[in-house]
Amino acid sequence: MSEEKKITSSSDQKVNPIKDFISGGAGGVCAVLIGHPLDTIKVRLQTMPQVTAGQAPLYAGTLDCATKIIKKEGPLGLYKGMAAPLTGVAPIFALSFFGFGVGKKIQQNNENEQLSTSQLFYAGAFAGVFTTVIMAPGERIKCLLQIQEGSNAKYKGPIDVVKHLYKEGGIRSIFKGTAATLLRDIPASGMYFMTYESIKKYLTPADSPNSDPGIFTTIFAGGMAGVSNWLVGMPPDTLKSRLQTAPEGTYPNGIRDVFKKLRKEEGLKALYRGCAPVMIRAFPANGACFVGYEFAQSALAWAFPNW
Repeated sequence: MSEEKKITSSSDQKVNPIKDFISGGAGGVCAVLIGHPLDTIKVRLQTMPQVTAGQAPLYAGTLDCATKIIKKEGPLGLYKGMAAPLTGVAPIFALSFFGFGVGKKIQQNNENEQLSTSQLFYAGAFAGVFTTVIMAPGERIKCLLQIQEGSNAKYKGPIDVVKHLYKEGGIRSIFKGTAATLLRDIPASGMYFMTYESIKKYLTPADSPNSDPGIFTTIFAGGMAGVSNWLVGMPPDTLKSRLQTAPEGTYPNGIRDVFKKLRKEEGLKALYRGCAPVMIRAFPANGACFVGYEFAQSALAWAFPNW
């Protein structure tokens, strides 16, 4: 068997997890600002009530969902729940990129060792574990706020959600969906980073100064990384959203009960409900994320050349 192709990047040549932590936070803020409206649409589609025969669904699709939200709740309705991910996104993405840096570093015998595609995947999967402690409760809060409509809002904001959840079920309720988040993020994060590094390396000219990929390569590689992430992560994300927005006691066995009910009542295709807004969002949001990340990396390299 031939040796697996090795992939290098500027980050492979000298891994610095602390720089990755700072740059990842910058990239995460860019991603949320660009992608949150479509994330709201995704959650609404994933959690809309099941319809009986002859009854029209609440939303006919992505455009219909967006139109109804704007008409009923105004344009700001698309940004419901953004405070939670925006507040947590810097540490979430910072931890993700930090975890990726650590995952690469522990696989290297020296700082200049090149990594294979599978090693990049493992490093990315390792990053998925890092973010769960913050991601799981943040997703729970975000989804509960996103499914609220008009004047029927139960929660006033993220802090009010936390208070209600703690009162109803303690810390366990706040962290509901942690296993589902891990099931989504470990493989999806592996695909995310592996895709970005692979495409960036392939499209970056060999004579490019300091292996600088350029903004268009960064946007394309980052956008495709987002698409590959969601191709893998969409089914467990649907299960997670349903579990996290369901009333207490609805699914006593957690994600297993969610999957059984979904398969029985709606079929497996329901696992990809809300896929359209996710894929529309994935490219620009993650392109923006990696532009922010690479810009921060360059700024840190300029400010601290010997770090």
